[in-house]
Amino acid sequence: MKLRIALFVCLVAAGRIVVSGQQEARLLRFPAIYGDQIVFSYAGDLYSVTANGGLARKLTNGIGYEVFPKFFS
Repeated sequence: MKLRIALFVCLVAAGRIVVSGQQEARLLRFPAIYGDQIVFSYAGDLYSVTANGGLARKLTNGIGYEVFPKFFS
């Protein structure tokens, strides 16, 4: 009986960890690359960063969901 209770508690704890991780997941998606610039979608907005890395700069900030950035030359 104690084993069943311990197993149940472990399953509930694991389920809570998985659910909380899914709620916080925000993916860096759909990168567009031009020269040394990278623009990507994150949490519904577009960000820009150099290919060397560093701090990403937020490009959009409004109602809606921006995805699929493209560079036009």
